[in-house]
Amino acid sequence: MSQQRLLAAPEGAGEVSYLVFAGSLRQGSLNTRLASLAADVIRANGGIVDEAAMADFDCPSFDQDGQASDGIPPGAQEFRRRLEATDAFVIASPEYNASMPGVLKNAIDWVSRYRPQPFNERHCLLLSASPSMVGGNRGLWALRIPLEHLGARVYPDMFSLAQAHQALDERGISSESLRSRFEANIVNFMAQAEASKHYPCIKSAWIEFRNEQPDPALDAGTVPATVA
Repeated sequence: MSQQRLLAAPEGAGEVSYLVFAGSLRQGSLNTRLASLAADVIRANGGIVDEAAMADFDCPSFDQDGQASDGIPPGAQEFRRRLEATDAFVIASPEYNASMPGVLKNAIDWVSRYRPQPFNERHCLLLSASPSMVGGNRGLWALRIPLEHLGARVYPDMFSLAQAHQALDERGISSESLRSRFEANIVNFMAQAEASKHYPCIKSAWIEFRNEQPDPALDAGTVPATVA
């Protein structure tokens, strides 16, 4: 992808950093390719990118007894570190049985144990790619739930690439209209992340958008709950 700016970059975009990764461990994953394209768009529009892999954040199954005896595993420690080092994050997630991948949910659960909770008030964009006709979109709706519960500001417009095995070629997204929508979605998300960083009034606007006041005791992350 050309490094020329694809659209007008938001003012101050170069001061905003993004963690970008796919929620799949599989080599050659369609979502890894989509995440890489998203990273290219962010860089081309002046953002700073930390491009990661799900393998960097892989953890054993969450176990509160294991946490008590062994602490938080290295994969979750790395996930937290890289979240806290960036202003926003982008996940390209596959759909597994109409939901999110277990490996991704497990990593989120581990990281939610930290205080302060690193997802809280961090802006997030969700993407998906799938050979199916719905493009993995059902998995993104499932993924929104824990992220929003933990206080992440999940961007309203998600992007799902249907029949991705045909829609992706060596240059990226082959359809010009889909490529334009993909790039516009990312640039608009960048504008929101930049506004949130430099203009604190955006936080009150987000609360009005969601029509609710976040409860720090709940939305800052209290899951996984204590094991009964």
